[in-house]
Amino acid sequence: MSKYVKQLVSDEIRKRLTGVQDALLVNIIGLNTDKTFALRRHLRSKDIHILVVKNSLARRATDGTSLAHAFEGAGGSLALCWGSTDFVQLAKEITEIVKDPQYEKFELCGGVMDREKLSSDRVQEISKWPSRAEQLSMLMGQILAPGANLLSQLNAPGGALASQVKKKSEGEEVAG
Repeated sequence: MSKYVKQLVSDEIRKRLTGVQDALLVNIIGLNTDKTFALRRHLRSKDIHILVVKNSLARRATDGTSLAHAFEGAGGSLALCWGSTDFVQLAKEITEIVKDPQYEKFELCGGVMDREKLSSDRVQEISKWPSRAEQLSMLMGQILAPGANLLSQLNAPGGALASQVKKKSEGEEVAG
């Protein structure tokens, strides 16, 4: 491949990766076409993008970006995965695929998060973190809990009083 063609390909890769800050590297070599098609369809349904790249071209395309660290020490052809709602959700989805026996040749090779190179073991750890949606729900629960406690404490005396008034009024009707 001539230098001109390599430059065109790396420019195209750079354009496709514009705005991508965090990504995972996976190895899909060994999957047949049916499984690759099913894998891509599954990832697309989860809003995850996958791009198979030659490492030398990917290094050239990501030089000076936050993704450059992902390709340090990598060799051969790998696939770059990015997208989903957040990086933790991406890690969860990819680790689930790694465990799926249907994709036994699918292998997690690492990635990059916040300009930090990640090993596959570190990605496995990150996949156990709560996702953005889970973190927001926990935060909302913590924000709303004091208000709910205060509301129940304010309603308790009024509820007790209303119950006593109701019992008293029912007792008067029976006696009368």
